[in-house]
Amino acid sequence: MTDGTSNRPAPRRVDRAGLVIALALAVLAAVLVWDASQLQSATTYGMGPGAMPVVVAVGLGLLAIGNLIDALRGNLPPRESADVKAVLLILIGLALLIAIIGFGGGFILATSALFVTTSAAFGRRAIVTDIVIALVLTTLIYLAFDKLLTLSLPSGPLERLL
Repeated sequence: MTDGTSNRPAPRRVDRAGLVIALALAVLAAVLVWDASQLQSATTYGMGPGAMPVVVAVGLGLLAIGNLIDALRGNLPPRESADVKAVLLILIGLALLIAIIGFGGGFILATSALFVTTSAAFGRRAIVTDIVIALVLTTLIYLAFDKLLTLSLPSGPLERLL
């Protein structure tokens, strides 16, 4: 005899947050494809500047599809609670990056500020060491882009010294 209960697992619920993330990824992919189609190409053969955004958009589209499938099946892992302090530190770092570049501070200072705030967000407390590491790394990155690849990054007072 049975007691009226079944041994079947409870059906998984659709993950609404996963659906929103899938939609956001799909919209971002569509925006990239549209933006790439608006680029003027001066090349008569081969790939132009619109090729790489389309490759990234295809990757985002695949992520959107995978996320959508997992969200509909309820297979997404449970999310951890957000550390508000860490999120705020990273947002402050992004705001500093935009502000420093916008006011002419250059790539090295702006990216160093983002590096230091992000490392603090991850719990690192060696601020002076992080500043030194950030300045060395961002200077090397700037030199690689500017001198080796001849690509221009935002210039500021430190970049003019190099």
